[in-house]
Amino acid sequence: MTKYRAEIKPLNADKIGTRAHGTAEFELTATTLKIVVEMFDTPASMQHWEHFHGFPDGREAEVPTMVQDVNGDGFIDLEETFPVSGTTMVPFDDQPDAMNIPNDTYPVSDQAGHYKYEKEVPLANLQAQFEKTFKTSDLALDKRVVYVHGVSPEMPMPASVGGNLNEKYTCHTTLPIACGKIVKVD
Repeated sequence: MTKYRAEIKPLNADKIGTRAHGTAEFELTATTLKIVVEMFDTPASMQHWEHFHGFPDGREAEVPTMVQDVNGDGFIDLEETFPVSGTTMVPFDDQPDAMNIPNDTYPVSDQAGHYKYEKEVPLANLQAQFEKTFKTSDLALDKRVVYVHGVSPEMPMPASVGGNLNEKYTCHTTLPIACGKIVKVD
């Protein structure tokens, strides 16, 4: 078994009014990938998309900084993370191995902004879908970052914040609120 961990730290905290933080832990065996994400101080009582992001070519993904706020609106939006973090790869939803990113089966935070997500994923299924999508079966977890997304749809956002996938999944759904680099644990 190989273990990985990410310390998830706040993003956009000064704009969203919470300092979302937590951990993501991964246990990789020959047959499964166990994922455990525990978050605190997220926007309360709402669904939070969470994924690992990276580059299909195996380059190292990094946590964004305000340098990525290229339009200067004070937000690091999803589109601005691509140059340093790559693309959305595996969702931490009810079926990660389906790799169906836009859906409504992600964790929901409680009234205090806490949630814990746990899932054991069949590795062969995940690798097959990963290969189909990214032309490699190597998850390369130590080259990825974990993102947690989502703020209330009532929160005012400037028109410059990108990340709308359609009318149902707006920049409120996709706004990164926390991120952490995945590292191998000895």
